[in-house]
Amino acid sequence: MDQIVERVDVWAASIVDEPGSLFRVLKGLREAGADLDFVVARRAPEAPGTGVVFVTPLRGDREVDAATELGFNVASSLHSVRIEGENRPGAAAELTEKLAEAGINLRGLSAAVIGPRFILYIALDTGEDAAQAEKVLRSL
Repeated sequence: MDQIVERVDVWAASIVDEPGSLFRVLKGLREAGADLDFVVARRAPEAPGTGVVFVTPLRGDREVDAATELGFNVASSLHSVRIEGENRPGAAAELTEKLAEAGINLRGLSAAVIGPRFILYIALDTGEDAAQAEKVLRSL
């Protein structure tokens, strides 16, 4: 399977649950030159009136400094692996089967197809789990 497998840092920030909050942080990252591959934003039901936004990647001091000023931190409890490859029916099932066979429990999974390629992010509980997942996925 022709694919790219890499560990990635996911950055997270709390935002106010109101119009424009997400725009403001994304604008700040854009102005710092960030070229984001992945953005997830949602309300935080455990904290009414707030939301959370996750982004990756941030490259270079300028982007990291801007992210820090905007309230982002590396999500230290979220260990992620990014997989990109040629899309075909069952690709996600095949990848998750191999991880299951290796005894790796996923914390979360997000995936999309763009043209002929897929991009998939898996979240794991520990750095050790992420390293093991990366090893399994690279061996395919």
